[in-house]
Amino acid sequence: MCRGLESLPTTCLERAKELKALFGSFLQKPDLSIIGHSHKTDKLRLNKSEPLKWKESFENLLSNQNGLCLFRAFLVSEFSEENIAFYLACEDYRITKTSSKLSATAKKIYEEYVCSDAPREVNLDHETKAITKKNLDHPSQSCFSLAQEKIYALMEKDCYPRFLKSPTYLEISRQVKSG
Repeated sequence: MCRGLESLPTTCLERAKELKALFGSFLQKPDLSIIGHSHKTDKLRLNKSEPLKWKESFENLLSNQNGLCLFRAFLVSEFSEENIAFYLACEDYRITKTSSKLSATAKKIYEEYVCSDAPREVNLDHETKAITKKNLDHPSQSCFSLAQEKIYALMEKDCYPRFLKSPTYLEISRQVKSG
């Protein structure tokens, strides 16, 4: 398994595999309806309005489990999955309660995504990296806020529009529009 996928939660990996298998067969068989489709191996259940809401805003896409998994699978296919992984790691970090976990988790996130030569380095400017590193001196739930905002904005302006133009999303939205 590639290094980028090994850090994903097992449930998300399983979900991404299901989505990949379903969308792969779905795109090869355009007569297959994704809404209410139930096959023993295909477990995806999309509400008819879900894919259309994803187009309304990036926030709608990320707040929907199916949308997030599909977007993540899209980013994996584009070799930029580290962006959503970092964003989600920051979301989890913000809800960390104990201060002892804050420090260890902050260091782990910084080393994995922010520092130069990080294995899954995200695209941050030098100033944001410096501010984030300084925030690690006194870890708080907001020490990655600036970096997370920058990556969110990057995904919203770059990855999200490409996702909306992807063959998979276009085919899903076409299917739901046609009923």
